[in-house]
Amino acid sequence: MSIRERLSGNEATAYAMKQINPDVVAAFPITPSTEVPQYFSTYVANGQVDTEFVAVESEHSAMSACIGAEAAGARAMTATSANGLEYMWEMIQIASSSRLPIVISLVDRAISGPLNIHSDHSDAMSVRDAGWIMLFSETNQEAYDNMLMAHRIAEHKDVNLPLMVCQDGFITSHAIENIELEEDDKVKQFIGEYHPEHYLLDRENPIAIGPMDLQAYLTEHKKQQQVAMANAKQVILDVSKQFKEMTGRHYELFERYWMDDAEFAIVCMNSTAGTTKTVVDELRSQGIKAGMIKLRVFRPFPVEEIADALRNTRSVAVLDKVPLLSNTGGPLYEDVVSALYVRGVYTNVINYSYGVGGRDVTADQIRSVYTDLQNLNDMSNPYRYLGLKERS
Repeated sequence: MSIRERLSGNEATAYAMKQINPDVVAAFPITPSTEVPQYFSTYVANGQVDTEFVAVESEHSAMSACIGAEAAGARAMTATSANGLEYMWEMIQIASSSRLPIVISLVDRAISGPLNIHSDHSDAMSVRDAGWIMLFSETNQEAYDNMLMAHRIAEHKDVNLPLMVCQDGFITSHAIENIELEEDDKVKQFIGEYHPEHYLLDRENPIAIGPMDLQAYLTEHKKQQQVAMANAKQVILDVSKQFKEMTGRHYELFERYWMDDAEFAIVCMNSTAGTTKTVVDELRSQGIKAGMIKLRVFRPFPVEEIADALRNTRSVAVLDKVPLLSNTGGPLYEDVVSALYVRGVYTNVINYSYGVGGRDVTADQIRSVYTDLQNLNDMSNPYRYLGLKERS
């Protein structure tokens, strides 16, 4: 039976880590993810886990320690945000190319500079093509649930890729919500023990991790990473189905909200989905066929499924919680448009940069997006801003 509790997103993540009881956690504090290893360290100190907790001198070292632990055959985890993730950058690439199923709690925050400690998705988007599976979480409950499923996905024999569970800094990480926690023994049985097929301490089957890989083989090895990422999609669905059997809570690659007959749709991620659902309900009561897609699985990107879900819409707005610096729209917008194009779906798609640096996103602003979608005649400038303070 699930346990009713009230926890912040960071507390829920640390509690999931306690139930996972990984072999190694290596971490360095950075706002707003600091509480995750802080809470977890109390479980270590109290003897509630037998994890080796490594307090390192930097985020680069944190990921390096996780790589060393995972390569040796241990289950390893860490947590970070924003510039901490940037400091890990070199090792982020090495973790994925070495096919090491490390799990990160990424508490999303704006990347400096200028200095800002509040939530947007610029940190996650900076590593979106680094070979990591990426799950996004609307609520504290979803952050907890995604964390419980993370190792089952990452460690699957057809995947063996690192995975990050993302949630919005402060908005969910520090806000307290009602949550259902699973019993320790059920979680332990669901996750299982980690028995990698290949690892450095296996004396009977010696291997090399991170060797020189030149022209003769690098392309093929990168193709293997791509195949593993493609495999992850079905593994995510299979694990989600088994998770539903244990908890009653079910997750797909993305949530369709009032999408069966939607003419006007918003695509978004993380906590913004809650505000958008409220507006959709209001518009539906007025007879407006509004809908929403909340993306949960960003990598691997669900190309076919997104295209099919948007096939019958008249117009779509993609909300990117990042600055629009590429002159071709935000990363989520680019992926959605690409998915629609390759699947032969032709609908008007506009892009909004919103919530940068933690700026509030209101129901009125979301409402204005649906108004724009209903009156969308001019597609000469699809790249827009939501809640921008600008003189005429």
